[in-house]
Amino acid sequence: MRLQDRHERDFVLGATHEEVITSLVRDDIKSYKKLPINVYQIQTKYRDERRPRFGVLRSREFIMKDAYSFDTSEEGLDESYKAMYEAYKRIFSKCGLDFRAVEADSGAIGGTDTHEFMVLSEIGEDTIAYSDGSDFAANIEIAPVKAVVTNHNEQQVLDVEKKETPNVKTIEEVTAFFNVDASQTIKSLLFMINEEPVLILVRGDHEVNEIKIAHLYPNAQSIELATIAQTNEYLGCEPGFIGPLQVKDSISIIADHSVQTIVNGICGANDRDYHFINVNVDRDVSDLQYADIRFIQEGDPSPDGKGTIRFARGIEVGHVFKLGTKYSEALGASFLNEQGKAEPMIMGCYGIGVSRTIAAIVEQNHDENGIVWPKNVSPFDIHLITINMKDDTQRELGEQLYGQLRNMNYDVLFDDRPERAGVKFKDSDLFGLPIRIAIGKRAAEQIVEVKIRMTGEMLEVKVDELESTIKQLMEK
Repeated sequence: MRLQDRHERDFVLGATHEEVITSLVRDDIKSYKKLPINVYQIQTKYRDERRPRFGVLRSREFIMKDAYSFDTSEEGLDESYKAMYEAYKRIFSKCGLDFRAVEADSGAIGGTDTHEFMVLSEIGEDTIAYSDGSDFAANIEIAPVKAVVTNHNEQQVLDVEKKETPNVKTIEEVTAFFNVDASQTIKSLLFMINEEPVLILVRGDHEVNEIKIAHLYPNAQSIELATIAQTNEYLGCEPGFIGPLQVKDSISIIADHSVQTIVNGICGANDRDYHFINVNVDRDVSDLQYADIRFIQEGDPSPDGKGTIRFARGIEVGHVFKLGTKYSEALGASFLNEQGKAEPMIMGCYGIGVSRTIAAIVEQNHDENGIVWPKNVSPFDIHLITINMKDDTQRELGEQLYGQLRNMNYDVLFDDRPERAGVKFKDSDLFGLPIRIAIGKRAAEQIVEVKIRMTGEMLEVKVDELESTIKQLMEK
């Protein structure tokens, strides 16, 4: 499929790699004896990015590692998934990253279990909900909310009343008009799910999570917020005045668990410029279904019952999915089992953004002078600098140490440029290699200056003690 991007440059739309890989494996593997397998690729990818930013974090060209597992059973997929999950944890740990493996939504790729690997960073584009008392972490798009039960017997339940509320539509306007907290109001939104009306209720201080609604209707072809015309057709009023009382039996009603805790609440009356007060949904609304359909919030109890929810920004650097048979069934990727019967292969897919990982490492490891590379991923181990190349003693010692350090199996960047010392030191801090060795005025005494980039600590070291000193510093 050929197309043009927003700058009228020619593009060819790449095939979904799940489909290509499944087709290749389908044509090559026919027996259970050749399974399980895991195949991978590392390649450059291209994206019509509207606004490239943050260096290589959001760019038009980037490098990805993709892997795909094929198993004969769900148990086999569980093992493949766990192996890749643990491998990714080791990779990002060795990269020196502060990250979380969070529960996530599979989105358009499909599948069931899925985890994102999120590097904590203020410039992250995703929000992570995590517990301050346990290892729980999830993308806020899918983070479950722990239902809290409230004892209604502690408050007197009053009779419903209809109140005139001229031009009062939003939750903010309702709370100001009645002088109540938003938690005492019921926010009502009409959705069209497979072209059928469904009324969604959340507490006024909460937000509806459409991804959770989609999970309630996994086979739905369309889930959309109702138009003004549709709202008038089914509820007899415009948005801003709708509510769950006195609605048609044909309209399903789903309320978030938190709505059940509202005593004598306020909601729209399905009548322009009117609201109901003293609404108690368990008493006043029939055929009501409760579900977790809101976004989690900071301060909520952790879903695992340990601690309180906190938010952090994150950069997604990896993602693992259990695809199941979505692609293998559609593309006919089957194998013959031990009884000679054809069964679909059970698939998983796994990806690491290589370029993004590099960007994330820099985001978490830098200071005002430049990058501070963790030792495991630094492009060089040592930055060797000869301060004055015109000085024969400094030049000769520099060349000697370069060869000596290379023989010790260190990767060495040798700065032998005819530049001023200040320029070389500034560039060295910018590059951020773990150890800097500067050969200067004390070269004739066989003494060099060693700087540790991470801490800024400076050492004067004799050349014959340099090998042991570098070894100790690298092992820290």
